[in-house]
Amino acid sequence: MQNYIQRMKKALMYFALGTVLSFLINYFFYSSENIGLDVYYALAFGIAWGIAYYLDTPNFTLPQKLGISFALMGVLVLVGAFIFSLELAIPSILKFSTVFVAYYLIASFRGSKSLRS
Repeated sequence: MQNYIQRMKKALMYFALGTVLSFLINYFFYSSENIGLDVYYALAFGIAWGIAYYLDTPNFTLPQKLGISFALMGVLVLVGAFIFSLELAIPSILKFSTVFVAYYLIASFRGSKSLRS
């Protein structure tokens, strides 16, 4: 139980840091002129970092990791399409999947195949 709480705290930290950093970069360097869209894309980025860290454990099999990530991408698209439009929701999937793949690509270079240890 203690390990679960520690993992959840760190995953939330990754989510928060990823969201804030992504928002600041988008806001100051790309300025889409739609603050809501900037927040939405930042949340997609932060969610991807948080969930990638959370799933980075041998307790989850590769099919489970992929299934959870695809489910979250589906939720992001539905929320984005509902709030904005489908055309504006699609880039959130690209941000999410890029971060998710990058996390595991970086982890693959480590001997432990994890960024946790």
